[in-house]
Amino acid sequence: MHDRPDAAADYVDRLLELYRRTPGTLGHVRRADRRLAASLHARGVPLETVQAALLLASARRAFRPSSAEPLAPITSLHYFLHVIDELLASPPDPDYLDHLRRRMAPLAPALVMPPNHQRP
Repeated sequence: MHDRPDAAADYVDRLLELYRRTPGTLGHVRRADRRLAASLHARGVPLETVQAALLLASARRAFRPSSAEPLAPITSLHYFLHVIDELLASPPDPDYLDHLRRRMAPLAPALVMPPNHQRP
């Protein structure tokens, strides 16, 4: 089955919008981020998996002990690549993702909606 001609561009735009709205990022998209998003599309990585990875990584950062050193802002989509690969190798329990979505809703509303409801 072949994608629509604009499917790759739509995927990249949606992914980068999710990334841009992810807590802890600077909100800037670099050329390298666009290339990585296109590469993820070419690999066939579902947008839902990327969204789950952004959610999981954000939750890990947000729910660190308050005594921990502050973390530097995330400056690249590449920061999330290891979590994307982790979820591809071992998909998370849907109930756990629902739990994270509820906890992260106030901090990351863009990450708790299905990706097909996002506005690029």
